[in-house]
Amino acid sequence: MLKNLENISIVLGSQSPRRSELLSAMGLDFEVIVKETDESYKEGLSPKEIVAAIAEKKAWAFRVPEFQDRLVITADTIVVADDLILGKPKNRQEAKEMLTLLSGGDHEVMTAVTILWKGEMRTFVDVTEVTLNLLTADEIDYYIAYYQPLDKAGAYGIQEWLGLIGIAQLKGAYTNVVGLPTAQLYQELKKL
Repeated sequence: MLKNLENISIVLGSQSPRRSELLSAMGLDFEVIVKETDESYKEGLSPKEIVAAIAEKKAWAFRVPEFQDRLVITADTIVVADDLILGKPKNRQEAKEMLTLLSGGDHEVMTAVTILWKGEMRTFVDVTEVTLNLLTADEIDYYIAYYQPLDKAGAYGIQEWLGLIGIAQLKGAYTNVVGLPTAQLYQELKKL
């Protein structure tokens, strides 16, 4: 559908299988290439500035001649609850702490997307407000035991069991919580 991208080679700079699935569902042909990136950030930034800075760092890794004529899409997702930024948990205990914190309350999921094309970067941040039902300790333990909370910001995937039984309300884009705000990305790609 994006006729302006028909003869353009697209690179998804993310190892996330969910982002790959969403980009494929948008009807785009692309190649996944991941470059190691330092995801540290300066102190004093707001959560939106942090997630945007990390997505841009990922795109900077592709600012080399071999990618000059390729369109590169990078992204980063964080969860913000009680003024705490939750990335991917380091272990099961940290996942349990994150899910306990999120249980029964509201949080925001922020995904920044950077589009690198012809040496120029454009970044946008999408925010979805999520209300999570109160989860029992058994439900949290079950999710951690049978799913993969360690590869997801905030320790949960909305498309998995916890999302199916635990999400009480969403205000914003569902795909943003999965990890790639497809509707906004589509609009941005139309402008190229």
